[in-house]
This record gives sequence, structure tokens and C-alpha cells, in this order.
Amino acid sequence: MFVRKIDERIKILFLILLILFIFIILRVFYVQMIDYEKLNEYAKDLWSRDLPLEADRGLILDRNGVVLADNLTTTSLVLIPNQIKQKKKTTKLLADILGVSYEDMKEHVYKETSIERVHPEGRRLSYDIAEQIANLKLDGVYLVKESKRNYPYGNMLSHALGYVGIDNQGLSGLELQYDEYLTGKSGAIKYFSDAKGNKLNLSDVYVEPQDGMNITLTIDINIQKSLERELDNIVDMFSPDMALAIVMNPNNGEILGMASRPDYDPNNYQEYSQETLSRNLPIWASYEPGSTFKIITMSAAVEEGVVNLNKDHFYDSGSVNVDGSTLRCWKAGGHGDQTFLQVLQNSCNLGVNTATHINFKKAL
Repeated sequence: MFVRKIDERIKILFLILLILFIFIILRVFYVQMIDYEKLNEYAKDLWSRDLPLEADRGLILDRNGVVLADNLTTTSLVLIPNQIKQKKKTTKLLADILGVSYEDMKEHVYKETSIERVHPEGRRLSYDIAEQIANLKLDGVYLVKESKRNYPYGNMLSHALGYVGIDNQGLSGLELQYDEYLTGKSGAIKYFSDAKGNKLNLSDVYVEPQDGMNITLTIDINIQKSLERELDNIVDMFSPDMALAIVMNPNNGEILGMASRPDYDPNNYQEYSQETLSRNLPIWASYEPGSTFKIITMSAAVEEGVVNLNKDHFYDSGSVNVDGSTLRCWKAGGHGDQTFLQVLQNSCNLGVNTATHINFKKAL
């Protein structure tokens, strides 16, 4: 009886072990054959490190395809601290080339991070400095491509175009308004390293950056050049506090040229005050229309049959009292008797106001 119980227990234990073994086999099969890709991606995420590759910002073009804002290719300094074997030497050499203190560079070289972007001293490096760093061939020191915004026409159309920051983000004007379209998607060079940062003997993966979208303006570069030249002449002749001009297609409202003074060079926007940068006068400033609106009010009066330009007359005495307020004509003593066509020709304040008042009473 006792032996029989032992046999039953052995059989049960064997059955349990068999089930566990089958479960393990099935699990291994699932991991190796079915869930392999997912787990492999998790592993790659743990091993992989990215050297960023910045995408080019989209171009800004005039109506004829002339480039108003493009990009220059520059390089920036990136460190992988765990791969730097001679930290003191690397710190000293990089500090000397970049013209910064040893202590400032030491913060980057000794930083406990997988990838360290040397900012701002290592951003947008000149060709000479980048070549000096490349010739050192230091472990853990990398130069990566970056894109720098460039405005080939300098101050021209500066307020409308705007400018970008050091990370190529739009900060003003069209650069800010259409930033989500102009900004591309960055790529990377993926390399693989262990937990200590040592590079693994695996092939690097290149992820191509996607450039931003181009945008085309209604601006005509030739009209814009003429506009800028005439504004410069006005500033030289009269030294005004500000000046502005707009050229518009009256048939469809397209802006063919737009400029204002003072202006700035968006390539070096840091050198200008915020007041100069932010005052896009054709958009920002507001003015009373003044006499330019007289033709609109008079045309409305004619359209409604309130006045006849040639037959109806108005006597301009030079002033008139309206609800306790005295309105005066620009000409002292007034223009005397005149037709409403002459009222318009003489830009007579009181005559136009009278036509407006009559038209308003008729509307009521």
C-alpha cells in the first residue's frame, strides 16, 4: 500500500515536470519564432545610441522661384563621455580649440550621460575649427551635420520672413507662422554600445532626415528690390523715425512687396533690439485713413443717389458746427461754392462729411 502511494506521487510529479517542460518548450518557441522581432527591437533600444542628423529647413521662395531663405551645412560637436579614454587630454585640446575655459569643457567631457551635445560653444562650428577637431581623432568625439538658416538677401523682406533660433525653430514672421511645415524630421546614425558605453561590433544604422516643406510667397523679388531701394532713399533724405511701403495687386489682394524701416539682418538678429525685431510696421502699425477714405465715402453717396457730382453744390465756409463740435476744412476760409466733383478734387473735409451725413440719414 505504501509502495503504491509512492508510485502515484512519482507519477504525479513526473506529470507536473512534463507539463512544465512542455510549457518551457512552447515559451521558447514563441519567443524565438513569434515574438522575436518585438524583443529584438527592445534589445536594440537598450543598446542603440543616436548621433543626431538635423534635417534641412524648408526653403522660402518668391513667386518666381527665387530663394529668399535657404540653409547652410555646418557641423556641431557631440561627445560620448564613456568612450573618451583620455579625458584630461581631450578636455584640454577641445577647450583650446573652442576658446573656452578648461572647467567649462570639463563639465561636458565628464558628464554622466550617453550622449552630450556641446552647447552652445560646440554648435554651428566654422570649417576651420571643425577640421582642427576632426584631425585630433579623439575617442568619443564626433562631428555631426547641422543645418544653419541663411538669408541670401540680408535685410530685404526681413520683418516678413522673420528669423530662427539656434535650434532652427521659427521665432518670428513667416518662419514662426509656418514653422510646423518648414521644420523637417531629424534623422540619426544609430550605433550600438554596452551598458558602459563601449561600442559593440555591430553595423551602424543610418536613418535619413526628412527635409521640411518649401513655401512660395506672392512676393516678387524685383518689386521688393525697388521698394527697398526707394525706402532707403527716403530714409537718407528725410531721416524719419519710421517708414513703410506695400505693393499690392488690386485685382486679388496679393502682396507683391512689403518693407519697413528700421529693418534688420535676420542672419544676425541677435545684434538688434527687440523693438526693431518685433515691429513689422505694415502689419503692426495702425493709421487713420484720413483723406484716402474720402473717395470711398463719396463713391457710396453717388452710388446711393444722394448727390450728383456735377449738379449738386456745396458751400464751404471753412468750418461747421456739428453737435457742439467745430469741424474745419484744411483750407483756411474754406473753398466757397463748389460742385461735389470739386469737393472731391479739392479734398474738402466739410463737403465730404456733408455727403456722408446725407447718405447716413438716408440709410436710417
